[in-house]
Amino acid sequence: MTTLARFSALVYTLLVVEVLFVLAAAPGLVVLLLLDRDASNVPLFVVCAVPLGPAVSAAVYAVHRRRSDLADLHPARAFLRGYRLNVLGVLRVWLPALAVLAVVFVSLVNRAAARIPGWWVGALWVLAAVVVLWSANALVISSLYVFRAADVARLAAYFLAHCPGVALGTAGLLLTAGAITFLASEAFVLLPASLFIAALVLVCRPMCAEIERRFVA
Repeated sequence: MTTLARFSALVYTLLVVEVLFVLAAAPGLVVLLLLDRDASNVPLFVVCAVPLGPAVSAAVYAVHRRRSDLADLHPARAFLRGYRLNVLGVLRVWLPALAVLAVVFVSLVNRAAARIPGWWVGALWVLAAVVVLWSANALVISSLYVFRAADVARLAAYFLAHCPGVALGTAGLLLTAGAITFLASEAFVLLPASLFIAALVLVCRPMCAEIERRFVA
């Protein structure tokens, strides 16, 4: 296949995945875009993120399964198959992560009223960062492999320490997305969502290679 054909296939895949991702995440995103950026809405922000996990998972599955053969280029089919196969497994790790983040961020926004000491505020931010990075690992693992939820949780934690490059790359992607959201709007970060997901799949390749070498028969 020529370079132009490969590039065209990649662009087509990313465009289709982008549209399907937005549609899959729409129930939460629509409400999220209507909410004011107010501390009192933090619990609602977390609830709006529930559909995001399965949507990211399906997009990861579709991008990872992308075929190099133009005759077998069906990203929509791959996305829908990934969503159907992974939605329950993803929610088993995604919902607990969101619950922890909800508690952390509610504590942070009410730190003055609760008289939380400064060192504890710092610890909460560290906990939030760890949970977010763990969630990214867990989403990728549960999207591409069939493990029990407990095993996904352990593997996601294991690779935080044993693949620091993956954690750093994921952190860079999340910081970029967060900066776009903070400086512009949640809507703007949706425009390159498929690019972020493709980058996440690329960043997580060392982790996936290790999983396939050690844990997948």
